[in-house]
Amino acid sequence: MSLNWQEMLFQFFGGLGLFLFSIKYMGDGLQKSAGDRLRDILDRYTTNPMMGVLVGILVTVLIQSSSGTTVITVGLVSAGFMTLRQAIGVIMGANIGTTFTAFIIGFDIGQFAYLVLAIGAFLLFFFKKNSIQNIGQIIFGLGGLFVGLELMSNGMKPLQELPTFIDMALRISENSILGVILGALVTLIIQSSSATIGILQGLYGEGLMPLHGALPILFGDNIGTTLTAVLASIGASVAARRVAAMHVLFNVIGTIIFLLILPQFTLYIEWLAGVAGLEPKMQIAFAHGSFNVVNTMIQLPLIGVWAYVVTKLIPGEDSVIEYKPRSLDLHFIEASPAIAIGQAKEEVLRMGKYSIRGLEETFEYLKTNDKKNAKNVLQYEEAINSLDQKITDYLVKVSAQPLSDTDSTRHHILLENVRDIERIGDHFENIVELIDYKTVNGVQLSEPAINDLSEMFTLTIETVQKAILALDTTNHGLAIDVTKKEELIDQMERTFRKKHIHRLNLGQCSAHSGIVFTDIVSNLERIGDHAVNIAEAILQKH
Repeated sequence: MSLNWQEMLFQFFGGLGLFLFSIKYMGDGLQKSAGDRLRDILDRYTTNPMMGVLVGILVTVLIQSSSGTTVITVGLVSAGFMTLRQAIGVIMGANIGTTFTAFIIGFDIGQFAYLVLAIGAFLLFFFKKNSIQNIGQIIFGLGGLFVGLELMSNGMKPLQELPTFIDMALRISENSILGVILGALVTLIIQSSSATIGILQGLYGEGLMPLHGALPILFGDNIGTTLTAVLASIGASVAARRVAAMHVLFNVIGTIIFLLILPQFTLYIEWLAGVAGLEPKMQIAFAHGSFNVVNTMIQLPLIGVWAYVVTKLIPGEDSVIEYKPRSLDLHFIEASPAIAIGQAKEEVLRMGKYSIRGLEETFEYLKTNDKKNAKNVLQYEEAINSLDQKITDYLVKVSAQPLSDTDSTRHHILLENVRDIERIGDHFENIVELIDYKTVNGVQLSEPAINDLSEMFTLTIETVQKAILALDTTNHGLAIDVTKKEELIDQMERTFRKKHIHRLNLGQCSAHSGIVFTDIVSNLERIGDHAVNIAEAILQKH
């Protein structure tokens, strides 16, 4: 029998493309429905490894991507919101959560796929409300997923009559290691474990592969999905590399365990299929689910051990930018408002230190154009914003308590300080965006312009440093010094603007470079204004 290879390949890869798109589209819809709560859920409810597992399952089901959950988790570990032990629990849960798609496929509602697509399209095009459109996106993605699977299955059907393929399937069935490698490689290439499982369900469903041959491929699929995280972690933070290493370790150990008991596991799935009357696709789904649930049950008690192992395997420390407050004990709000205000001051000072570091990194970015500096700036700005919200909420609660005149003044000053430091963060973020604009558009600043900016940056950093030190020590002399430096910054702004206009008239600068230059100068001047606000609050207190 001659096979129409073109039709087979077009159907298979077209179906694969539609499947991948549909998973992402459905995941995006689920994520929109969840709003910005995913990060908050991971932050708030992963207090212990068991909760981490449950949250990992939930978040992965919502975003339909274990890799996505891992990325969010790495970010939270890097930001100090989550420990490595908690992150390991989330990763285990993510592995279980990613089996959700396999169970959806296992229900095999392909005959209704086009109807599901139609319902999704109807909701998308005839309703303007975002919540309904999100539901439409989820439903449309679900329908597309089954249409994609149907196309892939149709593309693979003729293979059952191809002797070469039958021979290859038999070889894989006889060599479990080969099956694991194949599963890992296919997942690495496709970049989606759900797609690999979908293909496997199609192959097994069409009778192209026996169960004992399909299971090692399934195990390899779980390893393959971790390799994406490994590639992404190259050159990343220590925390990112440890989380990626743990993901690999978890799945490799699980695969070794299940390969050792492969005959028994195969019998278990066959028994389950007989008892529950499972269709072939659902058998793979249950095998996938069983693998990850049992693997988690075995390794969950060993989280402390694995955390120790990956820490030893990947030594080093990140310069962690902690987003989470270290102090702010709610107990002191009622018990001792004065202590509570003192704790708030400690966090405000940390905000201030972040503003200094962010400003220094911004200056480095201007000089080096190194994206690492820009990334650090944005992290400092995010940390400042996070602390701003937490400190402000805390101080608002403190204000409900009876305060002495002294404490009331301290409280008011801190609220003002928080606002000013947060604005400093906004301004150095603006400068980073201007530097990005300069780079993307090929804007060149003249050497005199660079020198002017360097001079103004240096003075601005010194001014902010002294303002934060004055806040820390309530030093009257330092506060006065800040006001003097801010006057110099104002003078610089006026002088540099005039010098820029002169260069522009001489044709030494372009209009685009002028926009970048004057906007950076303007942002630095405003940073100086906020620094002097901090100093003046101290002077008024005295």
